[in-house]
Amino acid sequence: MAAVDKPAAPEETGLRAHEVPPPCDSEGFPWLENGERMDQKTFHERYAKLPPGFRAELVEGMVHLMPSPLGLHHARNDAELSGCLFLYSAATPGTTSQNNATTILGVKSEPQPDSALLIRNDYGGQSRDGEGEANFTFGAPELLVEVALSSRSIDLNGKLRDYERAGVREYVVYDLRERSLLAFERRGARLEHALHDSDGVWRSRAFPGLWLDAAALASGDRAALVATLQRGLASPEHVDFIAALEQRRAALRENP
Repeated sequence: MAAVDKPAAPEETGLRAHEVPPPCDSEGFPWLENGERMDQKTFHERYAKLPPGFRAELVEGMVHLMPSPLGLHHARNDAELSGCLFLYSAATPGTTSQNNATTILGVKSEPQPDSALLIRNDYGGQSRDGEGEANFTFGAPELLVEVALSSRSIDLNGKLRDYERAGVREYVVYDLRERSLLAFERRGARLEHALHDSDGVWRSRAFPGLWLDAAALASGDRAALVATLQRGLASPEHVDFIAALEQRRAALRENP
């Protein structure tokens, strides 16, 4: 049996113990390297060669390798927010939610948002599902959500600008460091900061009835988080939104 080289210790490679160097081709050239600049097509071709479990994003034309493992705070808050999106979509025909889906936004942008809420294409949504091997989201989902800690600087700068350029209508960042819910909504060509209402609840404009209780999220009060969402789902504006989506779908069927 051929001898196997002993892996270098983390201190010898300059990596922290939980980090893994990027995989390389037969000549030792990394398939993707943190900070590289490239277009979306090149990124996607090289990303496809990476082994399962290795994650990277292209933001403003720059490669960002995504650290692993993720901590419990990120995992649990991500689950709570994505759960709210799922419950909303289950109660709102014509919408769907998704997690960590490769999303192709443009020639220099291919992120994997933590969560997304979309209007389906056949109901007039602004993104579409790819088919076959191109089984990704193409175009900007109406709402994107990121849970931010180590990624905070990227999420509130490069990603915000990418999402703004692509036409995302609303963007929510849960800042784990400050335990605060930051919301941005489209005003003209810009994604601008949106204040919570006086009761501390953020109410979506793109998805009427989607109510997120910032205090309940920060305190881990899941019952209150769901109760606030349920009040939103029972609101007249949510009923009106469902009717508007159905009308839009009917119009598209008549004039495809």
